[in-house]
Parts: sequence; C-alpha cells; structure tokens
Amino acid sequence: MHPETHLQLHTIRSAELRCQAADFRLAHPRAGIDTDTGTRAPRTGLRARLGLTMVELGLRLLPDGSVAPCGAAPRTA
Repeated sequence: MHPETHLQLHTIRSAELRCQAADFRLAHPRAGIDTDTGTRAPRTGLRARLGLTMVELGLRLLPDGSVAPCGAAPRTA
C-alpha cells in the first residue's frame, strides 16, 4: 500500500474514533470529567492532600544516613 494512502486511511479512522469517543462521553457522563474535552478536573480534594501528607511523613521517617555507600549497593547480576 502506498504510504500516502495508508496515512489518509489512518487519518480517516482516527477521526471516526474521536467522533465515537465524543458520542460515548456525551451518552455516559462521569463526575469530575469534562464532557466536551474528556479531560479530568484537577484533584485538589482530600485524596491529593492525603497523598502528599503520606509522602511528607515517609520522608520524615527516613533516618539521616539512609543512603547506602557505593560499596554496600546490592548486586544485580
């Protein structure tokens, strides 16, 4: 198949799939997702704050000398 023909068929198929996806989003709306673009709303709620707090707590629990010296690295092979 000629490359130009293949590219044109691919372009047509991708446009069809985008149209089907847009129709599906309109038929099945979900909370927190914009039905026009399909993008998620930014997470600024409890879940994000809890995750950042857990990371901060984990970093505080690490001892100061937690990094192993080069000679004590485990072997991989």
